[in-house]
Order: sequence, then structure tokens, then C-alpha cells
Amino acid sequence: MVDIEALRLLTALADTGSLTAAGRRLGVTQQAASARLRALEGDVGAVLVERSARGSRLTRVGELVEGWGREVMAAADRFDESVGALRERRRGTLRVAASLTVAEHLLPAWVAAWRERDPAAPGVRLDAENSAAVIARVRRGGADLGFIETPDMPTDLRNVVIARDEIVIVVSPSHPWAQRRRLDPAEVAGTALVLRERGSGTRRALEAALDAAGTPLTAAPAAELPSSSAVRTTAATGFAPAAVSALAVRDDLHSGRLVRVEMDGEVITRPVAAVWAGREPEPAASRLLAVIADTLGIG
Repeated sequence: MVDIEALRLLTALADTGSLTAAGRRLGVTQQAASARLRALEGDVGAVLVERSARGSRLTRVGELVEGWGREVMAAADRFDESVGALRERRRGTLRVAASLTVAEHLLPAWVAAWRERDPAAPGVRLDAENSAAVIARVRRGGADLGFIETPDMPTDLRNVVIARDEIVIVVSPSHPWAQRRRLDPAEVAGTALVLRERGSGTRRALEAALDAAGTPLTAAPAAELPSSSAVRTTAATGFAPAAVSALAVRDDLHSGRLVRVEMDGEVITRPVAAVWAGREPEPAASRLLAVIADTLGIG
């Protein structure tokens, strides 16, 4: 049987173009990576990689095996997720995936309210990641319930909108924009901003709003960062303006560490939604959603 870790190495090599870089990505030495690749070529009975001074590239056979390998690894990952789901259900754990903003600023209070109402409520295992990753996790069965913030709702998952969040432009008090009353969308679109990474609901909401205003985001980001905390901290240094969730900078605006600058046009908002696979959420997920609805006064 072909070693799955060897297939992971082959796909990493295809992505990086270097055996050393592929090994580094997987946390193995170049010597171990070379041995693993030789073993895979022995199992397949063909040369999979051509090496040169400029790097490494897959042969035609290597490209075929790499494509099959991605399918095998995806199936293996789904198997691991399914086994994990079975194990968590037997332990009575609710698996939740949430966008970073929801995980940091909303979910703790919701879970606390649930436990206060029902001391026997199951434990919650939380994975915090961007909205695109949450959607992918729920799709493959890695979470019973997801919380996302994006204007692009997945059509293959059930969802319910439970709140709305606003995206705001913020700067340090020393930034020239701090003295401005309002900004034109075209100026925002043409300015290098501190932004969340691609796949983040925060960034997608900003892009959608600027597209709707006829001024697509054209400037390369001043920085792309993996969390709202990193974005607001960077903006507070005066490095560049930032687009961020209003929830994430509430305390910074109150203390004066950051200044909000209004932008002409519609207020940029995005839905905060719960998503799940199947017709109905898991019973424990339904109970958590009921508590959230009561907390927010929904229904």
C-alpha cells in the first residue's frame, strides 16, 4: 500500500517546486524527504520527479500520481474527521467552528449563557478560523455547527442569520485620516490598507461593498494578517488604515487608541450566521441556537 505521507510530500513538492521546501513544510529533513520519495517511486515503479539546479518538477507520471494522491488524502482526511465526529458524539461534545471574530467576541458569552441555563449542557470543542475555512469544515463533517460572517452564504448548507456586524475603517490618532470627516470610497479602494487574509468574511464584505459602489479594491494591501487582533494592533501603530469588524475594535474606539473614519455610501455590514449540514442541526446545536436567539431577542 502506498504511504499517504509520501503522497503528502509529493503534493508539497508540486506546490513548492523544491524537495527541501516540501520537507520543511511537512517537518522532515531533506534526507528523510529524499528517502520517502525514493520509496514512493519504488512503489509506483516510475520516476515521479525530475531534479535540476533550478529545483524539482514532476514528470508526467508524477503529475498523475500527485492528482490521485490529492484525492486519496482528501478521503483520508474525511475519514479522520468522521472518526473524530463519532468519538466526540460518544463523549457528548458539541463540535463548533467559528469565524475568529465570533469566536473571540460573541461565542464565549453565548456558551456561558447556555451553561447557566443548562448545567448539563455538553462540552464545546471550538475551532476558530476564517469564514471560508469554517464552511469547508462543516461541509466535510468536521463540525456540527459553524458560525460565519460573510456576504457569500453557502447554498449547500442550511443557515440562519442571527446578527449583523459592521465593517469600519480605523486609523491611529496620529494618522492624517483621523482629522477627516468622511472618506470617498474611491480613496479607500486606492489606499494600501491593513486587511484580513483572503477567505476572511471581513475582507469579503469590504470587497463586496466597494464593488457595489463601483470602486473595486485596487491597491495592494499594506499588510494581510490572520486575525482582527493583529489588524487592530497594526493599525494602532500608525502603519496604515485598516478595515476591521466593529466588534473587534469596540474597546479601542472607546479608549481613543483608534479613530473611526466614516466612508460615504452605504454602511458596510455583513450577516453573522449559523450554518450546518443536513435538514436540522444536531440536538445540542439546536439548544445552543435557541439560547443565542433568546440572548439576542430573535424570534
